[in-house]
Amino acid sequence: MSGDAVTEAVDRAFREEWGRVVATLIRRTGDWDLAEECVAEAFAEALRSWPRAGVPQRPGAWLTTVAGNRAVDRLRRRARGERLLAQSAAELLTHAQAVEERVDELVAPEGEIADDRLRLIFTCCHVALPLEARVALTLRMLCGLSTAQIARAFLVSEATMAKRLTRAKHKIAAAGIPYRVPDAHLLPARTGGVLAVLYLMFNEGYAASAGDELIRTALCDEAIRLARLLHLLMPDEPEVMGLLALLLLQHSRRDARLDAGGELITLGRQDRSRWHAQEVSEGLELLEAALALRAPGNYQLQAAIAACHARAASARLTDWPQIAALYELLQEFNGSPVVTLNRAVALSMSGDPQAAASLLARLHAEGTLESYHLLHATDAELLRSSGRLEDARAALTRAIELAPTPAERRLLVRRNADLGGAPQAPGGGCGSP
Repeated sequence: MSGDAVTEAVDRAFREEWGRVVATLIRRTGDWDLAEECVAEAFAEALRSWPRAGVPQRPGAWLTTVAGNRAVDRLRRRARGERLLAQSAAELLTHAQAVEERVDELVAPEGEIADDRLRLIFTCCHVALPLEARVALTLRMLCGLSTAQIARAFLVSEATMAKRLTRAKHKIAAAGIPYRVPDAHLLPARTGGVLAVLYLMFNEGYAASAGDELIRTALCDEAIRLARLLHLLMPDEPEVMGLLALLLLQHSRRDARLDAGGELITLGRQDRSRWHAQEVSEGLELLEAALALRAPGNYQLQAAIAACHARAASARLTDWPQIAALYELLQEFNGSPVVTLNRAVALSMSGDPQAAASLLARLHAEGTLESYHLLHATDAELLRSSGRLEDARAALTRAIELAPTPAERRLLVRRNADLGGAPQAPGGGCGSP
């Protein structure tokens, strides 16, 4: 097998299996650092052995077995006690195949949640940890995102995020936080962190922050699967319904977001007949049920914005004034500057460029988004609409310099070449491709 084919197979296994194997080893050993190190070593071993032996039929089971063997060796060298060693070794080696075979099982017969990844999320999201640490740790352990990728999601430096991750793992070990889904009466206190994890997990799949793959469909599917499982746990929680609705509405566009050459297509130019109607319908029904409970929240409002796009027969018929009003309400629940940026986009598209320019000026004064490419892309659209084409090109040049992926840079380069054409939403949040 060629080196490129093996590398592709290992990359695919990493995207699909990292969180599953890490979660399994954490459950079996109770050691977070050990699990992460041994799974990383298993992937390195795959790069060495798969060119000779071929890619195994079930890469996840192979990786679980190799990582388990490494964990057993580490436990032996540490001499942490014969009882722990024997128990861990037996469980790791006996259950490696079983873990792979039961990944679709959601609820055990006695009602206990049987998914290691959901256990991992709830452990990471213990109330003893700060909210940002809960989200960041789960993205690292469950999704395999790099520290740099997580830092970009939180708009902080890589060094700052590395310290947060280290402190969070030490806190879990020192406090003896259990590796399990909490009892029903404890679920509400942990729900916010879990929802944030699933939201950011989906976003990383929806618009990958690194690599050549523009859309990581498997990661989106996994976030939706876990959101469904959380909805099963908490069927009357409106924000859980709101998040699941949002993810379904966004993911329904996946087939229309890339052209035949694999380039990004902006929302306004997508062929809406390629959106998945069943997922749109399910998302709208979930949103309606959530809003009927009259407890609005962050994810319900984002889902309502996505629903405005889903209900519009064409980009021209999109209710931008309604979207702008929803973003204004969303700011009461979510003070993120990205929400302010998206509101500015909606105001511009609804015919109020002065209000949009005022919001952009405020964002520039605050400085939080100066390294965010979509702020400058939005500047460019407003400048273009006012006839200031040279200033618009300068703003787009800055956006191109800051774009985190080659695909986004190419999209902005094409937009630069099209300056003078019809306005379009530059992206971000629910207005993104």
